[in-house]
Amino acid sequence: MKKGGILNPALSRILAETGHTDMLTVCDRGFPVPPGPERLDLALVDDVPTVLDVLAAIDNEFVIDRIIVAEEMKAASPERYERMTAAYPHIAFTAVPHVKFKQICPESRAVIRTGDSAPYANIIIVSG
Repeated sequence: MKKGGILNPALSRILAETGHTDMLTVCDRGFPVPPGPERLDLALVDDVPTVLDVLAAIDNEFVIDRIIVAEEMKAASPERYERMTAAYPHIAFTAVPHVKFKQICPESRAVIRTGDSAPYANIIIVSG
């Protein structure tokens, strides 16, 4: 039995299979998951887990080069953006328009859906 870390077998496998510069999208419950990337649905109920919960778990076992967010997050969820950037000062953040974010998402190796309900909570993790 695994002692700790990420216990979800699919997420653990996805992280192990992800290579340098590969992307992983972690999205809120309403994000339109595109066809193509593997879909992992972790959503249980409203806000369980959140994108921040999943990011914290991933950061503990994974090398993150940078995180891409939608520019709209800064205005729609400023407290979320500030909390995230303050919690991860060792990670570079890049903001792109939400339309561009949705265009980049299909390049992700996987899309991990959460129960998050914060506006524009979505992130794309770029592997280091």
